[in-house]
Amino acid sequence: MRIIGIDPGLTRCGIGIVTAGPGRTVSFEHVEVLQSSAEASQAERIHLIGSSIERLLDGHRPEGIALERVFAQDNVASVMGVAQISGVVMYLAQQRGIPVALYTPNEVKAQVTGYGSAEKSQVTAMVTRLLRLAAPPKPADAADALALAITHAWHLGRGGSASRQMDAAVRAAPTPGGETPAQRAWREAEQRQGRRRGPRGG
Repeated sequence: MRIIGIDPGLTRCGIGIVTAGPGRTVSFEHVEVLQSSAEASQAERIHLIGSSIERLLDGHRPEGIALERVFAQDNVASVMGVAQISGVVMYLAQQRGIPVALYTPNEVKAQVTGYGSAEKSQVTAMVTRLLRLAAPPKPADAADALALAITHAWHLGRGGSASRQMDAAVRAAPTPGGETPAQRAWREAEQRQGRRRGPRGG
């Protein structure tokens, strides 16, 4: 099974492709880092990265995509770029019927190195070893993309869902009463707080 890992970004977008074999074996196929200039317009940059992703999807025809999940950072501009390219990936994948799985950076680190707070250098070293590469993939975006692909290959090898964001959507789905689990927890917390305060005197 061919898996593409994508470390999304507007300035640099890492693409790593592996083939999953029996057990936990994975074989290297391709890696590259797509780039766009900050001097170009936002629309031009999104189109440039999106067109390159489209080329890779059609050229390699993967059976699954592993995409880094957007998470909060101090750099809002960076988060926006990641979110925009993530949306492009999901759009292109849906067009082609390719399931997309989302992973947080800590999930990937934990799978590849056994430690969720591993340094980037440790991730790169393990990716190099697992894929039996002659040299470490550079820059870090390239290693991160391959690590995403490896993580998803192992997830599927254990019989996991091909589209992990759907699992999250199910967990967040409204209950028969119309509340999501998060909304229910908030309401219950408010009720407990109200009981602790007790009735106010008139």
